[in-house]
Amino acid sequence: MTSLFELEKSGDVDQLTSLLANSNSEAVRRRAAEILGDAEGRRDVVDNALVTAAQGDDSAGVRAAAIDALDQRHAVEKLIAALSGEEVSEEGADWARAEALVGSLTADQPELRMASANALGRLGNRAGTKALVKRLGDPDPRVRARAARALGRIGDPRAVSALTRRLDDDHVEVRRETADSLGRIGGEEALDALVGLLDDESETIRRIAADSLGNFGSAKPLDPLISLLDDDIEAVRRAAVFSLIEILSNAPGQQSHQLRQTMVEKLSANDHRSVVDSLVDILEQGTQAHQRRNAAWLLGRVTSDENREAAVEALVAVLDDKDGMTSQFAATSIANVGGEIAEDALLDVLDDPEADSDARAKAAFTLGKVGGERARDRLDGLIDRTDDEEVRKRAFSALSKLGGRV
Repeated sequence: MTSLFELEKSGDVDQLTSLLANSNSEAVRRRAAEILGDAEGRRDVVDNALVTAAQGDDSAGVRAAAIDALDQRHAVEKLIAALSGEEVSEEGADWARAEALVGSLTADQPELRMASANALGRLGNRAGTKALVKRLGDPDPRVRARAARALGRIGDPRAVSALTRRLDDDHVEVRRETADSLGRIGGEEALDALVGLLDDESETIRRIAADSLGNFGSAKPLDPLISLLDDDIEAVRRAAVFSLIEILSNAPGQQSHQLRQTMVEKLSANDHRSVVDSLVDILEQGTQAHQRRNAAWLLGRVTSDENREAAVEALVAVLDDKDGMTSQFAATSIANVGGEIAEDALLDVLDDPEADSDARAKAAFTLGKVGGERARDRLDGLIDRTDDEEVRKRAFSALSKLGGRV
């Protein structure tokens, strides 16, 4: 039997819709619905299968997954029409469309309330805020969760107080969506509420709160996030590191220098092994330029003797990064780390015939800051044998720092 992972990769709509309708496993039906939210092609077939599941599946979880999948496909209005018997207009002013959806938030069917909350969130108009806030007290936790999510999408600060009161909800999903929305909306009240979640008994909530704190470009979350670097759960520790990187990215220009200095001081005061591991992961696997730039910058300032080799290896690997700031920060950080390990790694780049020209040029230049006699000898020889003018220029510059040619 083809696995769900393989079906997700292949996008086999026929098999996925068949599993959604016929599988005896609730987990399989739920996952099939989630995958169909991203499916391409045969739009009507997929939408109709999800509408059917959202109305009639025996599992409340599968119905919820189908509703979210329809929302992801911008097709949740089809379900609203099917459940309410009234067509949902997709034209006209956003505020008017929002007001039309508000009426469905008090429908008897929880699936219709959920679908309407999702539609209001995607619409993003503040005309839906007041009604969604009321649904934070809905008897169905699935509705409460989607109302909280919708408020985060809308981003109306007027919802912060009501969201904060839901942070002690009995259901983890509601707390998770609430924390995420507070991070999206921002502000001091939201920040204080999220900080209070960092000792929550649920590792999921701690992780979500840590993720959300990355939206704030201030020093206020630094101490709470750094405290999470000793959390027992690796996913929580990594979320904290990612948020520290995001805080560096989000900080206003006039605050950035002081914030960076403060962060480095606080991180350097303790041996948090997870920090370097997480920063290396960001450099190796990250796709966002701002994250990778700041990871490269921070690595050069928090690396200790115990993890020097892993840090240098990761930094050397991005000396040829297509993002110029990332590669420049990497070179600077290698110089900051220094030591024989850094010199060895840079010499390896110089000797690698397959290394990118930019990487070799940066390696040559950086050797002028961290190299010794070995580097001086190798750079001297490189000047005579290289045909790359940029590499030769950088090698000359490095040699001048090391005392000139042999």
